[in-house]
Amino acid sequence: MRIGAFELPNALFVAPMAGVTDRPFRMLCRRLGAGYAVSEMVTSKRELWASLKTSRRADHRGEPGPVAVQIAGVAPAEMADAARYNIDRGAQIIDINMGCPAKKVCHAWAGSALMRDETLALAIIEAVVAACTPRGVPVTLKMRTGWCAGQRNAPRLARAAQDAGIAMLAVHGRTREQGYGGCAEHDTVAQIKAVLAIPVVANGDIDSPERAREVLAYTRADALMIGRAAQGRPWIFGEIAHFLAHGTRLAPPATRDVQRWLTEHLHDHYALYGEGVGVRSARKHIGWAVRALPGGEAFRAAMNTLDDGAAQLRAVTTFFDELAAVHPRLPAANDTRARKQA
Repeated sequence: MRIGAFELPNALFVAPMAGVTDRPFRMLCRRLGAGYAVSEMVTSKRELWASLKTSRRADHRGEPGPVAVQIAGVAPAEMADAARYNIDRGAQIIDINMGCPAKKVCHAWAGSALMRDETLALAIIEAVVAACTPRGVPVTLKMRTGWCAGQRNAPRLARAAQDAGIAMLAVHGRTREQGYGGCAEHDTVAQIKAVLAIPVVANGDIDSPERAREVLAYTRADALMIGRAAQGRPWIFGEIAHFLAHGTRLAPPATRDVQRWLTEHLHDHYALYGEGVGVRSARKHIGWAVRALPGGEAFRAAMNTLDDGAAQLRAVTTFFDELAAVHPRLPAANDTRARKQA
């Protein structure tokens, strides 16, 4: 699997998720089996580049390459400038966001709202490609199937994007109208893959090794992009890679390994955000990690009252020490399907 000049170690990607796929989380997923990860979206608004939020998102210190940064906006010239800005700060691949369904993004006609204006969407693609090509930086695109069930225009826009120089396309199998509800459909992904020459990536409801194999077989996609299923379960990439290679499931990870991975992640998280902000923003990652474990809900409620890093780390250590004494390996219920049934 290649994106431009970059040869990737595998075809399992971490989806860009605002507030989730920061540098510590991306690096954790890469260590546990993901072959590629895309950053949280970075605004194209120049006046916000100096903000703490954007500066953190543009911080790639220690991150293994290729470093991929997603940009979001509605003005072609601003998006081109944002691409250059992020390349200057280490981006090796630029991804255009036409998939975010968030109301505050779509109300500004960014994200998936751009799919309602194909002329503007194509102008943005052309401007970003023109800015990146002289720097040798490939441009990728993430989109949805369309705005709503009656406007599934992804195949048409995908062909235009390829003609404009997009190097890879990721498609979430939902419309913007669906948000994250209902079920993802991969018919549209299969349709796009059948007519495009560039790599096509399937995204949406890929939450188990078996589902990953099914989606690959059905769509013939070049890669899979996994988002919410990796929250609290970043080892899913290694599980899927093993299953695709050998046809068998790995045993659940050792509880002590999960404890170590989470603790290392917390230290990296505090280092990026500082303790005050880091403790609060780490709560969601801890909550995802324990939500399907015995005693996890009670622990999460208690942990959310803690406001300093040392106390948070002690609580995590105590929880996993007690869990490991009873369950040397993570209980098998800690997968996405079990969570949906809970």
